[in-house]
Parts: sequence; structure tokens; C-alpha cells
Amino acid sequence: MRPIKKGSLTKLWIGIGLLAAVGIGAAWLSTKAAVVAAQTPDEYLADNGKRAGVVTLPSGLQYEVLKEGNGPKPTPADLTLVNYEGKLAKTGEVFDASERHGGPATLPVTGLIPGWTEGVQLMKQGSKYRFWMPPRLAYGDAGAGPNGEIPPNAVLVFDLELLAVQPGAMNAMPGMGGGMEGHPGM
Repeated sequence: MRPIKKGSLTKLWIGIGLLAAVGIGAAWLSTKAAVVAAQTPDEYLADNGKRAGVVTLPSGLQYEVLKEGNGPKPTPADLTLVNYEGKLAKTGEVFDASERHGGPATLPVTGLIPGWTEGVQLMKQGSKYRFWMPPRLAYGDAGAGPNGEIPPNAVLVFDLELLAVQPGAMNAMPGMGGGMEGHPGM
């Protein structure tokens, strides 16, 4: 039997160390997923609210500024042009996104779920925010979706980019039949 070279032994220990690190990381991720799945919405939001950069409002809505814009903030009377992606907080599953519907969406500030109405009014045009909406500001104990994509009492996570604001558009359009100048489909 020949002795092992010094460099080979070092490589062996580095390999063993890397395998151990990968194993520990995988165990941590699966444990974290199990903990999140077992949490109530209030427990999830309490933990999330401790993260750096996350702001919790009195209503329970949480947000993080991903990019701050410098344009106007929308009011309840306005229409907005937005890119959005909605996910379930517990699983990360995307249940809706503007990209699935062909690109930016034209949406009123009001008439949507309360968390959306409250959140979009915090943003300046050009901003991108991430929102965590407790069930009472989303779909509550009813859930939503034609196939139940949003289960009852789900915390929703929305990444929302405010591209444009049309001031007063809701007041000027009885049936929302108009559009935002320069933006097709609005």
C-alpha cells in the first residue's frame, strides 16, 4: 500500500467538507419550508416583519422598497399601468402575473383587494415594491381563483412595478372605456 500524497489528502478533506455543507444546507432549507408551512398567517407575517427593509403598516400590510421612483403617487381616482407578479407566501407558487396576460396591466387604484389599494398608493411612479398582504387585506377565508389557486386565509406576496399613473381617469371614465395616452390597452 502506497502512502497518500499530501495534496490528495487535502483535496479529500475539502470534498468531504463541501458534501457536509451541501447536506446541512439542504436540511436547513427543507426544515425552513416545513416551519413556514406550519405557521399561521400572523406568525408568518410577524417573522417576515423582522427582516431588514420590511415595513409593517398599522393595517398589517407589509412592504419592501425594491426600487424607488420619482414620479407622482396614485390616488383613489386614478388608473395605473403596472407589472405585477402574485405568489402564495407559504409555497412561493405564482398564481397570477401581468406577463401571463401579455404585459403591463391597466388597473384602477380602487375596486381591487384592500392590500393592493393601500399598497399602490404608497408608491411613486417608477417604483418597484414587494408587498405581503395578510388574508384580511386579500381574499380572507374565502380564497379565490377559478380552480382555488388562492387557498383560504393565504398570505399573498406581490411584486408590483408602477409604470404610469393617469390622474383622475376613474372620474372621467364612467365605464373605464378610455385609455392612458401613449400606452396601448389602457
